[in-house]
Amino acid sequence: MIYEQLFTLSQAATPAAQGGQGGSGFGMLVPMVCIFAILYFMMIRPQNQKQKQQAALVASVKTGDKVIVAGGIHGLISNVKDTTVIVKVADNVKLEIEKSAIITVTKRSENEAAPAV
Repeated sequence: MIYEQLFTLSQAATPAAQGGQGGSGFGMLVPMVCIFAILYFMMIRPQNQKQKQQAALVASVKTGDKVIVAGGIHGLISNVKDTTVIVKVADNVKLEIEKSAIITVTKRSENEAAPAV
């Protein structure tokens, strides 16, 4: 019985407490925009920049570069094709690997330094 009275009182008090808001959702729009802006600058933008750097790294590989591919294989690029590269892993062992599998370029040829990542 006490719970029913409290429930009734809380239901009666609710519209009076909300009278100042006017019933529009504009009050919730501002915090949502702020949260989206924070998420964009903390998560989405850095990821996009990292993808652009990786794409530039993959586009700039050439014959003679030492690379590490996604599977952890270290090798020397012996040939560059449109979408693949041929990586020399050991003597008489060459693998054809997708360019997108290249994680890092560990050492460029002697006359060119690696770009800062």
